[in-house]
Amino acid sequence: MIRRPDTQDLDTVSAIWLDANREAHAFIPASYWLGHLEEVRAALAQAEVWVFADEARPELLGFVGLQGDYIAGIFVRREARSHGVGRQLLDHVKAGHPRLSLRVYEKNQRAAAFYRREGFRLLETGVDPETEEAELLLEWRRDGSGD
Repeated sequence: MIRRPDTQDLDTVSAIWLDANREAHAFIPASYWLGHLEEVRAALAQAEVWVFADEARPELLGFVGLQGDYIAGIFVRREARSHGVGRQLLDHVKAGHPRLSLRVYEKNQRAAAFYRREGFRLLETGVDPETEEAELLLEWRRDGSGD
């Protein structure tokens, strides 16, 4: 089930964010993610956030955060990956937006491949000034333009 988070979900959402980033981005020191945790917690309150809750148990398995038409990230618990959680979250936000964009680290090949399978196309490459890691700017359009 996809729903808006409750105030008591913030700790779980923050933990999923931290764990998923540390696992997917082993090429960036863990201290970077820990150093941004409080900033992210504050940003979550300002963003459009949707959580995926397991209907069989009251556990959050993942979430997506948006700032307008920009996907700040899709984060899924390790044990729930490759079970459709990310795709369902992405489909949910696609239904409400005619265009979406996001940035993904080039070294995060699993995520980049996922977004490309889901219809995102490369707009540009660049470097994240904070981490100095190569990143890709990807875009999806409902009408398929730009393909």
